[in-house]
Amino acid sequence: MYEDRVTSSIEKKAKKTIGKTFLPEDIDKTILQTIDYKYPKRKINIELTTEEFSCLCPFSGLPDFAHLTIQYVPRKKLIELKSFKYYLYAFRNVKIYNEHAVNKILQDLVSVLKPYKLTVIGEFTTRGGIKNKVIAVYPQN
Repeated sequence: MYEDRVTSSIEKKAKKTIGKTFLPEDIDKTILQTIDYKYPKRKINIELTTEEFSCLCPFSGLPDFAHLTIQYVPRKKLIELKSFKYYLYAFRNVKIYNEHAVNKILQDLVSVLKPYKLTVIGEFTTRGGIKNKVIAVYPQN
């Protein structure tokens, strides 16, 4: 059914981690694409959420799952959602601490969007009886 489907370049970049484990610096932020925000004088709040984020624990190699919330006020650019989906997918086989994953997402989004403000909230599922919630904010207070 999907034999004739053409894989896009951003999908190829995101899927380079399949079958192997990688480090955070292997995530290619050029996957992230933007579109122009046509109302730059109007400050709006945008919230993106997903319950499908995963990465790998650096110690055990077991998957860490999280509900991610990204909130931002755009300046001139909006994140293109398909590219953002592939960017998050690229974390799937990356060994990274929860705190570092949230900060990397914040850092990469700030670098491509240059927003007025941006917050990334990662609510990681319970492991060993402990639930981990990580919040990173730009600009820092």
